[in-house]
Amino acid sequence: MTGLLASPSTAWAMGGTLPPLNQVAPDFTLPSNSGDGEISLSDYRGQWLVVYFYPADFTPGCTLEARRFQEDLPKYLDLNTQILGISADDVDSHQDFCDSEGLRFPLLSDVGGAVSKAYGSWIYSRSVRHSFIIDPEGILRDRFVKVNPSIHSQDVLTRLKDLQTSS
Repeated sequence: MTGLLASPSTAWAMGGTLPPLNQVAPDFTLPSNSGDGEISLSDYRGQWLVVYFYPADFTPGCTLEARRFQEDLPKYLDLNTQILGISADDVDSHQDFCDSEGLRFPLLSDVGGAVSKAYGSWIYSRSVRHSFIIDPEGILRDRFVKVNPSIHSQDVLTRLKDLQTSS
């Protein structure tokens, strides 16, 4: 049976191998709808960051999840935390989605799935609904692979507060 089970340090989820906790998060630079051209993970050093992957703009679950993050955005900002959404949709779709839903955080376009794959969040031609909390030094502190879009933002906020209290 050797090789059939993941080692204790390796985590698996639908979408692939997840990056290890308490190590440097996989780096990325992706085009954004924010008007800033491209956004990189390193742009957020000194702040906490929530990176959430989602399948597609304008779908029911993804819309609900994005709305909840938007509703809670002031709470995240009070915790020195930024939110980034990532999917395989292009920048124009992201802009239309943000305009339609009143989203005030960047959505990044991972058309080929390279970043989604690095985060174990890619299946077929879409990002999988996973989220990650990254600390101000760029260290991956937690991940969420079983996401309920209606309460996910609250789950992330609760965990973020715990992490910030313990660090």
